[in-house]
Formats: sequence, C-alpha cells, structure tokens
Amino acid sequence: MWAKNINYMETIKQKYENKALPKLQEKFGYKNKMAVPKITKVVVNIGFGKALGPKTRDEQKKYADYVVNNLAQITGQKPVLTKAKKSISTFKLREGNEIGAKVTLRGKRMYDFLDKLINIVLPRSRDFRGISLSTVDQGGKMNLGIREHIVFPEISPEKSIIILGLQINIVTNAKTKEEGLELFRCLDFPLKKS
Repeated sequence: MWAKNINYMETIKQKYENKALPKLQEKFGYKNKMAVPKITKVVVNIGFGKALGPKTRDEQKKYADYVVNNLAQITGQKPVLTKAKKSISTFKLREGNEIGAKVTLRGKRMYDFLDKLINIVLPRSRDFRGISLSTVDQGGKMNLGIREHIVFPEISPEKSIIILGLQINIVTNAKTKEEGLELFRCLDFPLKKS
C-alpha cells in the first residue's frame, strides 16, 4: 500500500516534456512545439595530453586502452579514437597519431548520462558551487570541463592509476544564448545565479 505514495525522481526527458516544453513555448512564443529548443546530443571527450611525450609505443598503447576503458565505463558506449590532422613539432605530434577519445551520445543513453551528471556527478565534484553561465556559448550549447573522472560512480578511485580530465559538450538546437540558458534552467541544471 505504501509503495503507491513513493515519488520517483523525474528524469530529464520527463522534465523536458512536462515542464520545459510548455514554459519555453509560452516565453518565446513558438507556435509549433517542434520549434522549441531541445538537447540533441552529448559529446564526451578525453585528450591524451602529456602521455604522448617521450614514451614507448607500448606505454602509449596501454595509456590509450586505459582511457578508452574508463570512457566506456562512464558513458556505456565504446569510444572512438581521434587522430591528429596535422603534425606540430613543438608538441611532438605527428599526423595520424591518436590524440584522444570521444563518445557521442543520443537518445536514451544521452538522457541517462545527463541524469547521472546532474544528480550524482556534479554534486560529488570538489568545490562545486554551480555551473557558470559562461559555459553556455552564443549558440545555446553548454561546454563543461571536469578535472577528475573519479567523480563518476562507475570508476573506482582505488583502481585509478591516472586521474583524467574530460570535456562534456551538451549540444542543443537553440538559436541564442538566452534560449539555451532558459532550456537548462527548466531542466534543473544547477546554474549559478547571474
């Protein structure tokens, strides 16, 4: 009997459909709900950085495997290795070298990742006081940087030999920064007060 009264946490997708869609449609005067801004994809990147220095090929391969495995655990999807487009001698970089890994999330995996990011990962981050408004660009897209990948619940800090930083790009089809910020506010992203 008591199980009927449990209030389950609303997901990002439900918040968008129930709260954000009508509010944005009313505020910006969209006649069609298909024109209302929404999140289209989430891209998660990790660069190899200093690991590309004077190490042997075996060490570079082990490091790349470590990064790929951690990113796959975090996102639930196999990452794609990114390669250098041109050589830069000051960075000891050659064209075709693997320099990072990325994952593009869409659909259910995207919404699950965003739920985890907002409700678990960001509150666990050290000295987190909210997302700065400057992380949203003029096109309404959000670009977040996370210094330590160990804040994700899938990663065991004891087994992590290297702390990785990662970048999360939340891509929307908003046309302005104001529309993007309002979309993120309606979806309960922990934005700082302006």
